[in-house]
Amino acid sequence: MDTPKPTPVEVAPQPQQQRVPLPQGAPQGVPQVAAQGAPQGNSQPAGPPRLPAPQLIATMLKNVPTTSDLVFSPGRPPQVKVDGRLVAVNLQGVGLLTPADTAQLAADLMGRNAQAAQKLKEEGSCDISYSLTKIARFRVNVFNQRGSCAIVMRVIPSSVPDFAALNLPAQLSEAATLRNGIVLVTGPTGSGKSSTLAAILNKINEDNAYHIITIEDPIEFLHAHKTSTVHQRELHSDTLSFALALRAALRQAPEVILVGEMRDRETMEVALEAAETGHLVFSTLHTTDASKTVERIIGAFPLNDQNAIRNRLAKAFRFIVSQRLIPRRDGSGRIAAFEILKSTTRTREYVERGETEGKSLLDAMRDGDNDGMQHFDLEIEKMIRAGLIDIEVGLSYATNVGNLRLQLVDLIDPQGSTPAVMKNREQLPYGKTPKPEKTEVSAYE
Repeated sequence: MDTPKPTPVEVAPQPQQQRVPLPQGAPQGVPQVAAQGAPQGNSQPAGPPRLPAPQLIATMLKNVPTTSDLVFSPGRPPQVKVDGRLVAVNLQGVGLLTPADTAQLAADLMGRNAQAAQKLKEEGSCDISYSLTKIARFRVNVFNQRGSCAIVMRVIPSSVPDFAALNLPAQLSEAATLRNGIVLVTGPTGSGKSSTLAAILNKINEDNAYHIITIEDPIEFLHAHKTSTVHQRELHSDTLSFALALRAALRQAPEVILVGEMRDRETMEVALEAAETGHLVFSTLHTTDASKTVERIIGAFPLNDQNAIRNRLAKAFRFIVSQRLIPRRDGSGRIAAFEILKSTTRTREYVERGETEGKSLLDAMRDGDNDGMQHFDLEIEKMIRAGLIDIEVGLSYATNVGNLRLQLVDLIDPQGSTPAVMKNREQLPYGKTPKPEKTEVSAYE
């Protein structure tokens, strides 16, 4: 994606401080966005940032409003991530960050959160939430590296997204009508798992008079009380662990429980117990697809317990939704591809007995269109044929590259890898494709 043109920003010098010029360019390999008024010319690495933390963060967001993450690292200028690509932001009075700069910024973000500071000291990293009034909220990870401190801040939208904003598959609305069981949303970091869960939870909140409890690290989307009553608990400030909060939730009469992430065996076991006792449980895992999700859960338990866990999981799961964000061909952002595994007689059997040749969860999803199931490679093929993504980009996100390439053989030039279908588009403006099958704009972008 082309870097958006920065909004002009003037930052007044602080009193009794020497003007700190920017370096002539950011470190090699890092694109730059220069705020208007940023000094140019040769200079030495800057000293402490001259902007207070709230002003620094707000200015970065103002210059690059499409950013998903803010990154602060010693030896680098402040950086933002746009469509998965790091971009350096040059601001007046702020040059290359020093270890002292990032340590001070971390202290400002943690404030009086003694638990976070203690965890950073003992474990080397901590998660906190941070907000700028009327601007944005953030999920922050502070961590030690090479004897210094680095910070990554994930931007959280100020409003809770809905199905239309995220352009979610219609069949996912069924997840909001369930009365019990487990719904898992999986994918790599930054793939939009939290947004998808927030949209489903928001629909439940609007349509049902339920008691909803969320357990998060940290709290991301803020859910207001609507038809339902929503209580949100944050790790470390409201509870010591996911497992403890889950066990407590069983005594708090909820209909719906959201667990930010199933990180360990104990949390997985209590989540299964909650689903088995009539609760609807939502959670996430950092796995790439449905099959890997089942393997991850089963593999977390001792070998002697795995058959019992397979049986329990087969009965408890309702949906396993995996997602990947793929760059659009026209550079306008990313589009979400979804894989959906639904609980049916066939899929429950495969989870319980294990996958074999010809009896895999992927086979079930390929044959499960009438049940509302879909798999990554078919969705990626549809996007390629609609001209939404490039062939090579799509192949790089496929589950089975070889099989997908065979399905696209009619689009690939026999003389090479150039998509033959693109030849008819060469006279069109970049990014314009004839009659794309899907043109909705997604908030994931």
